[in-house]
Amino acid sequence: MLSLTNIDTFYGPSRALFGLSLEIGRGEMVSLLGRNGMGKTTTVRSVMGLTPVRGGEIRFDGVDIHRMAAHRIARMGIGLVPEGRQIFPNLTVHENLVATARNGVPPEDAWTTEKVYDFFPQLQSRAGFMGNALSGGEQQMLAIGRALMTNPRLLILDEATEGLAPKIRSFIWKTLRRLKERGLSILVIDKNVDALMRICDRHYIIEKGKTVWEGTSGELAGAPGVRRGYLGV
Repeated sequence: MLSLTNIDTFYGPSRALFGLSLEIGRGEMVSLLGRNGMGKTTTVRSVMGLTPVRGGEIRFDGVDIHRMAAHRIARMGIGLVPEGRQIFPNLTVHENLVATARNGVPPEDAWTTEKVYDFFPQLQSRAGFMGNALSGGEQQMLAIGRALMTNPRLLILDEATEGLAPKIRSFIWKTLRRLKERGLSILVIDKNVDALMRICDRHYIIEKGKTVWEGTSGELAGAPGVRRGYLGV
């Protein structure tokens, strides 16, 4: 579904990614792990066309996308739940969802506001509330719902549960499991390694902009030295 091959990304003269490679299969949930400042968000920005890639190749469903504009990449079927949620604060919950709706999907497969409300019943009761009136957990539900309204084939979540209460974090993990069961491919960044090992198929660890480890949940669980050395857990 998505493959990054030897990606080099810069911010001005400063290099952030050094030949980074990873791939996500169709229907797979994959995590991207690493300490703060190691290049996780830069990887996401590179995929989405928000930070230009100077070397390597990014392919989505067989199509080279690393020179495409960000809006064209999104239209191809990649939905982003950004770090910090970044919902539209002066739009209502319902308006946030409608604003990102993408056409061109068969009606039986398309995400609608009704389907999002079915996934997140709490949002339906807040449909008329402004985005900035929601709690952090509700904002994250809205950010995920907004991404789903683009009808993605790949969903990317940057810091999926950052700053959320334990009960809400648990709900978000259950939601991602349900989305995976529907066949959605998912790339998720989060610091909760134990939760990620329970729901993800595979994991990549990056250190200073390079891929330094990859493997399954079972392999990561059996590698405490890797977790301590690269993640501090």
